Amino acid sequence: MTRKNLFRLRIIAGIVVFCALGGGYIFLDQSGVLEQLLDVRRFEALIESLGSAGPVLVVGLMTVAIVMSPIPSAPIALASGAAYGHLWGTLYVAVGSEAGALLAFGLARLLGYGAVQSMLKAKSSSTFLNRFLQSQNALTAIVFASRLMPFLSFDVISYAAGLSPLKTWRFAVATLLGIVPASFVLAHFGDTLATGGARELFLTSLILGLITVAPIAWKFTPARYRARVTRFLKLKKAGGSLLHSRPNGAVNSAKQRR
Repeated sequence: MTRKNLFRLRIIAGIVVFCALGGGYIFLDQSGVLEQLLDVRRFEALIESLGSAGPVLVVGLMTVAIVMSPIPSAPIALASGAAYGHLWGTLYVAVGSEAGALLAFGLARLLGYGAVQSMLKAKSSSTFLNRFLQSQNALTAIVFASRLMPFLSFDVISYAAGLSPLKTWRFAVATLLGIVPASFVLAHFGDTLATGGARELFLTSLILGLITVAPIAWKFTPARYRARVTRFLKLKKAGGSLLHSRPNGAVNSAKQRR
């Protein structure tokens, strides 16, 4: 198959996929499934009523929600935590998220990777962007860090990674390591909502917010203040090391002199 025919085939496949995703979204919207997803209590009751088929629905809808950006995934994760608790709720959400991320990654790799690489090769190979894209470690770190930041689109990162040279297994590992904590937090929120622990929910939200904001705040803190904090921590650590390294006799003699 010539390159021109392959390009046409990819365009046709892209159109088919786009139409399928759009049709699927319209079906879910018109059938009332999306409306039910937004009501965590109703969706929780639905998956509990399905018995052993409930987890299958959670995993399937999480996968679809990652591939179709307009479908919200957070209510599914909350309902999963409310219905199945911390452990199993986290597991079902993580499996669905991983499957959806890999599917989005594969679609982008199949349909758009060649075009993006051709466009990048047309530019100078000495540009910073090209050098960055050639680093597997840098791309892996970006994917992993993005999974820990709730304000970044999970879907967009998956599609963007598929357009990069990042190896599939690296993307899968970085995504899995990043989504497990996020899945646990969402499942925990859902379980807390189900049990009515408003105070615990508030404290968990506050801690999560601080964890998310702390690295950004440190990054934008003036250099002189960061240097003072770093120097203070080094002095404190050095003082502790000296105290522990003093022999017992020296400590006893010091106490006697007092």
